[in-house]
Amino acid sequence: MTVARPPREDPGTMHAPAVATTAIPYALRRSGVLMSPEPGNDAEAEGVINPAAARDDSGEVRLFPRMVATGNFSRIGDARVVVEDGVPTGVERRGVALQPDRIWERGSGHGGTEDPRITWIAELGLHVMTYVAFGPTGPRPAIAVSADLATWRRLGPIQFDYEDALGADLNVYPNKDVVFFPEPIPGPDGVPSFAALHRPMWDLSFVRPDDSAPVPPSVEDPRPSIWISYVPVADVLADIARIVRLGGHRVVAAPAFAWEELKIGAGPAPLRVPEGWLLLHHGVSGRVEGSAFVPQRHVRYCVGAMILDPADPSRVLARSEHPLLEPETADETDGVVANVVFPTAIEEIDGVSYVFYGMADYRIGVAVLERTAQAGEDAAWSR
Repeated sequence: MTVARPPREDPGTMHAPAVATTAIPYALRRSGVLMSPEPGNDAEAEGVINPAAARDDSGEVRLFPRMVATGNFSRIGDARVVVEDGVPTGVERRGVALQPDRIWERGSGHGGTEDPRITWIAELGLHVMTYVAFGPTGPRPAIAVSADLATWRRLGPIQFDYEDALGADLNVYPNKDVVFFPEPIPGPDGVPSFAALHRPMWDLSFVRPDDSAPVPPSVEDPRPSIWISYVPVADVLADIARIVRLGGHRVVAAPAFAWEELKIGAGPAPLRVPEGWLLLHHGVSGRVEGSAFVPQRHVRYCVGAMILDPADPSRVLARSEHPLLEPETADETDGVVANVVFPTAIEEIDGVSYVFYGMADYRIGVAVLERTAQAGEDAAWSR
C-alpha cells in the first residue's frame, strides 16, 4: 500500500483553516419521502430518521434508520430499500439491527442507539457502523462491525488518545457525527491510517447542568466543529478492536456562514470524486434553549458540502457558501423538530447517487446528488 505523506505542521492551537469558498460542482435534487413512521408501531411513534445505508451481498440496498419510540428512546432498524424503475420509493422493514442493550447505551429517561453511519472498508472486508450511544453520561460515539449486514459485533465506545497539544481529554466530552473514510489515507505522520470525522462538543450540561462548558485552552472556536482523528492501518489489521482507538486529532472545519453559525457536523461517509473527497455536512442556525441534548424549537438544519484534499483530508480545498439543500417542503418544516434536513447516507443505484436524509426529525427523504460542472471545466479546479 502506498499513501503519499503530506507536509504537516504542529497542530498547536486547534483552529480551523481559512475558509475556501470555491464553487462546489455538485447539487442536490429532491426525489421524495422514502420512509415514514408505521401507524400503530410504538417503536416508531416519534419518528424514523437519520439512516445509515449499505449494499448487501445480493446487491440490495439496505437502510438502517434510527427508530424513535415513545419517550425519545431509539433503536437502529433494518430495512430493504424498494427500488422502482431505478428510483428508491419505499422500504420493506426487516426488524432491528442494534438494540440499546448495553449499559453505556441506556440513560435514565432518554437513551438508545442513534444516528448510525455505515462505511464499507474494503481493506477490512467489513461494514463499519458508527453510532451515538446515548447513555448515562449523554451522547458517546461507538462502533459496531459486520461482514454481512445481518449480524453486528459491537467493539464498544470510541476511545480518543490523550494528546498534550490539545490540553484536554476528548473522552470527557460528548461527541457525535462520527464517520469513517472508506479507504486508508495519510495520518499526521504519513503512516497509512483509517480516519474518522467527528464532532466533539464542549458541553457537559447533560450531566452538570449548572456548569459552564469547559472549553480546552487550545480550542480557538468553541462552536461544535468537524474534527478528524486517525488509527494506523497496521494496528487495525492486527486487531479489529483497535479501530476504536483514535489519535492525531485535528480541526477540519468550523462554522463559517450564517446558515451554519451554531454548529456543523459530518454527514455520510466522504465520497471520492475527481476534485478530492466530497463531504456533505449539516449546518445549524437559530438558537438553542436549555440543554443541547433535547429537541429544539428554534433551530434550522441545512445541507452543505466541502471538498477535502485527498493527500491530506484535514485540509479543506473548497466549501459551499450557500446550502445545497434547505428545509422547504412540509415534510422538512413540520415534525418533531421543525426545519431539519440531515444527510446521513449515500448509495449509488443504477448509476445515480442518492442521498438519504432525516426530515424534521420524523421522516426519511431521498435526494439525487448531481454534478453541475464537468471535471476540469472550472478553472478553480485546475491544479
